[in-house]
Amino acid sequence: MERKNIFPSNLELDEKDQKLAVLEKRVRMLEERIEHLRFSRRVLMNLVEKLEREWVRNLSRLEKENRRLQFSNKRYARMLMEKNRQLVEMKVRMEKSGYE
Repeated sequence: MERKNIFPSNLELDEKDQKLAVLEKRVRMLEERIEHLRFSRRVLMNLVEKLEREWVRNLSRLEKENRRLQFSNKRYARMLMEKNRQLVEMKVRMEKSGYE
């Protein structure tokens, strides 16, 4: 009957140490990658928040400008109506006084 060695040889230990070292290096690399991804995510979230704030500011500015323009248009329309009324009154007076 053949007797098996239950203790690993130095060669087997070296191979295991090498595999372990490779795995540890891979774990460190992945941890660094995760940290970079977290940082990138924070940067992107900050950019998104900045864009949202700018969008809200622009929307507010445009709504304010829209209200101003609507008010200005109403004022202009009232002025045109008043001028038109005055022209109609002048035309009626001229017709009554005999000018055509």
